[in-house]
Amino acid sequence: MMKLTGRFGARFALTATDAGHWHAVVDDSWRGWTGPHGGTLAGLLIDVAQRASTRDYPVRAADVRFLGRPATGAFTLRATEHIVGRSTTMLDVVAEQGGVPVAAATVILGAPGATSIPAHSARPAPAVAAAPDCALFQLPPQIVPVGAHFVIRPAAGPLPLSGADEAMMCAWIALDPALPLDAPSSAVLADALPPGLFPLLTAPVAVPTVALSMQVHADLGHLGEAPVLVRAANVSSGDGWSVDDTDIWDSDGVLLVTARQTRRVLG
Repeated sequence: MMKLTGRFGARFALTATDAGHWHAVVDDSWRGWTGPHGGTLAGLLIDVAQRASTRDYPVRAADVRFLGRPATGAFTLRATEHIVGRSTTMLDVVAEQGGVPVAAATVILGAPGATSIPAHSARPAPAVAAAPDCALFQLPPQIVPVGAHFVIRPAAGPLPLSGADEAMMCAWIALDPALPLDAPSSAVLADALPPGLFPLLTAPVAVPTVALSMQVHADLGHLGEAPVLVRAANVSSGDGWSVDDTDIWDSDGVLLVTARQTRRVLG
């Protein structure tokens, strides 16, 4: 059966080892603040769900939980499929290191269907300059090596660690090396910008993600490798916790993906 997976897993040597099990390697170039980039792990969990499913349905949503302190290196992943009627499939995927679970996800796949309800989005894209007209911004690779994999062009809002009074960042972002935009790569892009409260700060603090929920709003199959517009905003921070919302649009202003991250503030 032809699967809807792209080239994402190939970047991490994602291969099937036996029934329901996969092996992948996340090298140090994909390290975030303290370990493997969370969006990258989420992308691998989503990719495995698509590969494991007996149905060739697109991803509709994913709920990812980070269960431990993973390290860069090898991961073993396993998936369990649950058929929910004729149009919906759910897959539970677990990533392990040394036999210990470090991340898990429930991924929902759903068949396209005809409907009389008109298309609607309550989150229009902001009016910003086109990507080529926005200057490049580089996350410091000596601190966050995964930053070398992102081509970031800020388009609106303050920069991280600028001591601003607005907890929002908006930028055109592409992956380097380039990858087609699909559900796994969208998970990486949803976690490409620093935590949403960073514009308020002048020095970085550790704000690891505990849970990431992602929803897919449009057909990603026809999209290429062009940059997408990503807006990350802090919803709230307090009592040692922080919540961020992220929206992703294509260059035509179509809402592609939304995500919410629940983070622990350790600084």
